[in-house]
Amino acid sequence: MNNLMLTMSLIIILVMLIMTLINFLSKKCIIDTQKSTPFECGFNPMSLKRMSFSIHFFLIAVIFLIFDIEIIIIIPMIMTLKSTMMYYWLLTSTMFTIVIMAGLAHEWYNGMLNWTT
Repeated sequence: MNNLMLTMSLIIILVMLIMTLINFLSKKCIIDTQKSTPFECGFNPMSLKRMSFSIHFFLIAVIFLIFDIEIIIIIPMIMTLKSTMMYYWLLTSTMFTIVIMAGLAHEWYNGMLNWTT
């Protein structure tokens, strides 16, 4: 029993040493400063820290999230078509579609969908 434990411990230590050696020799250990810097919010972190950025980037992201959540709400509506009363289902889906279209018209009217402005 004791000899088996010693053998297993030596094998585990040997495997750990081999894995550490492979890690040191791999190309992933080479640190590239450009690849290790974060790239977030549409601006380069290597540039000036006080440089202004376009708020339009955030508006497009918010619009995308809103329409993404609307898709999540629409899918269960389709699935519950057979199990609900047709009048209430039609009323709910029509009102929801009107709210979506009014929001889209408001965004379009205010120019939020134009990337160049």
